[in-house]
Amino acid sequence: MVRRQQNDLETPRFTSLILFFLALISFAVVYTFLSFIFRPNGHPLDAKFESFTVAEEGDQIGQCCQGIENLEFWGGAVKWGSDFKFNSSRMCCEACKAMCTGNDGPCLCDTWVFCGNKKSCGSRFGECWLKKQKDVLAPDRQDAGQKVMWTSGLIFGKGQGIVGLETEYGTLHIKLFPECAPHSVAYILELLTLRHCAGCQFHRAESRGQSWDIEGNHIKNAPYGPPFGLIQGTLEALGTAFKKIPREVCPSIRRGSVAWIGSGPEFFISLSNHEEWKNSYTVFGSVLPENMEIVEKIAQLPTKSDVWNNINVTVLKKPVPLRLRRLKKSSLGGVDANVRQK
Repeated sequence: MVRRQQNDLETPRFTSLILFFLALISFAVVYTFLSFIFRPNGHPLDAKFESFTVAEEGDQIGQCCQGIENLEFWGGAVKWGSDFKFNSSRMCCEACKAMCTGNDGPCLCDTWVFCGNKKSCGSRFGECWLKKQKDVLAPDRQDAGQKVMWTSGLIFGKGQGIVGLETEYGTLHIKLFPECAPHSVAYILELLTLRHCAGCQFHRAESRGQSWDIEGNHIKNAPYGPPFGLIQGTLEALGTAFKKIPREVCPSIRRGSVAWIGSGPEFFISLSNHEEWKNSYTVFGSVLPENMEIVEKIAQLPTKSDVWNNINVTVLKKPVPLRLRRLKKSSLGGVDANVRQK
């Protein structure tokens, strides 16, 4: 009787336990089903890939606040580093960019200088000097070299950082990207100081063929070339020693992108959007949309076939000489100087 009495008491408890576990299992099944239904395309890995994509794009954007190590820019200070400190050069750069917003013209800050080497900087570690140049295309360099403990960078605002690439078919207005490619832009600014650019020219031209439409968008299921939709040239002044340019930020190539091939001085201007070339080329500028018709005109000049490294190319029968020039303010009228590399 005693044993049976115990059994009578345990039976409802055991039944309740079973019902509890069944409820949990049912809840888990329903939750899994709903989660599957509400994921994009119903694929269980889509959420994971979406998170990865967002992080990747965020990293790329973050990279575009770069400076040059072992370089000190001089100039009038708008923020004194002795009272203005950060933990990284990127934060110093961002502080300068924060003073370069709106549509009212030049930035209040166009140069930043950061001391980021703890050993060399000592008590000055973290100092962030925000400065304003008299001439942003010819920044005042105080010192450079391995012994310099500073890292410096430029910020171009509206109407700034646009240079002219003169050809017999018209002048290409190019917006430079010093935040993404500081070494590349520094080289372009050096070329501006020369009275000539003997040897600078376009020597290759390729149409978009059947792979891209007139706006540069890749046509679905079409091959990626050749032809690739670009014009290529060199920006090396004869008689001037050229130093290889380090690899810098390499976003997707868009229509109008100006990028180095390797470490330069070979470069190209793209007529098309080349998503397949992402992370392949350093982009240091972009041709303003108004001038892309000049690029198109050069791409349509007479060419002849050639083979480079087992790749069929078309080279210009007559190279087009280039001259890199500073632009007068009057020549910037009506030009959208806020072109951004996307």
